[in-house]
Amino acid sequence: MEREFHAPWGKPLRVLSALSLGILMLIVILGLATGPRHLWIWRVAMIGAPLFVAIAALPFMVRGYTLTGGSLVVHRLGFDTTLPLDDLRSVRGVAGDVAGSVRLFGNGGLFSLTGWFWNRRLGRYRAYATDFDRAVLLEFGRRKVVVTPHDPQAFIVQVRRQFALR
Repeated sequence: MEREFHAPWGKPLRVLSALSLGILMLIVILGLATGPRHLWIWRVAMIGAPLFVAIAALPFMVRGYTLTGGSLVVHRLGFDTTLPLDDLRSVRGVAGDVAGSVRLFGNGGLFSLTGWFWNRRLGRYRAYATDFDRAVLLEFGRRKVVVTPHDPQAFIVQVRRQFALR
């Protein structure tokens, strides 16, 4: 039995993505307006580097999630990430608990909130997120994963139902 969940962008992600894209555009404008115009390498770098950053972040954007019989599939723009649920120990909503998280490595707001994060309440966790107000924590034997489905309560119920069936 499969069940799909969307990953809507929360207001903080929309603001961070717009701000990030604005800064990248500002780099292009300022670099082209103030740099040495006679150097072609300067012009290429001032357009290419910001464009590369934006394009490189796109494939990692989280679009949604699918719960299958034994795994959670995280749909990205460029590929899917499959997380086996074999050693899943618990699932719970943690919307308030992700506040104050520190990004250890990953993307902190350009089209998604993905990578490794840490805070005092949750410890170290991997996020595949778009809206921390919808955060759901999946605790495995040796790792923790945070996802942000459009309906956290239905997601939790579905995971618990499938987990109890096995």
